[in-house]
Amino acid sequence: MDYQFAKSIVHLESSVVRDILKLTQGNEIISFAGGLPAEEYFPVEAVKDAYARVLDSGTKALQYGLTEGFLPLREKVCERMRVKKNMHVEPDNMILTTGSQQALDLLARVYLDEGDVVLVEDPTYLAALQSFRSHGVTVVAVESDSLGMNIDDLHAKIKAHKPKLVYVVPTFSNPAGRVWSTERRLGLLAACRANNVLILEDDPYGEIKFDPNADYPTILSLDQHPHDSAVVYLGSFSKTVAPGLRTGWAMGDKRVIQAMAKVKQASDLQSSSIDQQALYQLFVHFALDEHLAVTCAQYKKRMELMHDLFVAQNLPGFTINKPAGGMFFWGELAEGMDASELLKIAVQEGVAFVPGAPFCAGTPMKNTLRLNFTHNNEERTKLGVERFAKAYQAYMTQVVK
Repeated sequence: MDYQFAKSIVHLESSVVRDILKLTQGNEIISFAGGLPAEEYFPVEAVKDAYARVLDSGTKALQYGLTEGFLPLREKVCERMRVKKNMHVEPDNMILTTGSQQALDLLARVYLDEGDVVLVEDPTYLAALQSFRSHGVTVVAVESDSLGMNIDDLHAKIKAHKPKLVYVVPTFSNPAGRVWSTERRLGLLAACRANNVLILEDDPYGEIKFDPNADYPTILSLDQHPHDSAVVYLGSFSKTVAPGLRTGWAMGDKRVIQAMAKVKQASDLQSSSIDQQALYQLFVHFALDEHLAVTCAQYKKRMELMHDLFVAQNLPGFTINKPAGGMFFWGELAEGMDASELLKIAVQEGVAFVPGAPFCAGTPMKNTLRLNFTHNNEERTKLGVERFAKAYQAYMTQVVK
């Protein structure tokens, strides 16, 4: 057969993160590559109990459900977002999806046409770039630093490109682990509202914060027009409970959510009823905040351990940030070095990471890389850093030659 694939799939590149994960299957390679939570902190017994409660209650969880999702769970999520993030959204203004990744893709399908422009911070989430580009969208990078998008450059890019959407991860960004200042969040909101540009705020890591008293306002919470919002907010249970449940959500103006529901009907009818009802049982019978407090404390320890181990290696030209939450370090090599070439040696030494260039919507930053600090225990983290250092020294020797 001469298969006639659609243009959208012909030009869709495979995820470099997923490709690297294939290389790291098994215990011989220590992976700092994937955005994987620590399995030992999954609430296994609570999840077992939640599913048992659902199945003991009858057969409804095994039946078709609403496209928008299980109403009691939507109510609980809205209640939590009000308390935790000061976001006043009603259940009719949200939809449950198969992970927040599906929510991102649904919004792209209902809001973007081929040739439209999307602005993103640089670097940004790789799968978002894949999704936008698969829809024939032009992605333009806005100059960014540790505090978020440069608002002056944002204004210039809005004027020059007339974008339809701005995509951001303002709290513990993937891949760079940045936290936007409130000033930058307000600046983005004002610029987009003034120019009728929708903001897609992705917040999968916002509750993985290392200072429990820190306040990082969502852009949606800063919007003074809750029923005519310039923001669609994405959330997920993947980092707070477990990614295998594949449940996320989108919140925004009812007109946008209804459009997403129509496209979801054509895509998969609904996300898993039984998973949603189990999550509802967790809300009712499980101390989620206590669980998150323990998880965040352990992740902070893992972050500090890995950071200190890299500092102790004193690798020439290598720098690494110290994030206030989330799951990733952003590392930089000496100017002129290529993280993709370093990765080849690192895999031979038994350790993996993700080169930073694929996360860049603008000029690829070949001397950057992303490292996950949440998945490995202390022993494997120490060994992984030692292997990385050995690979780094070997690569430096090649560069000098």
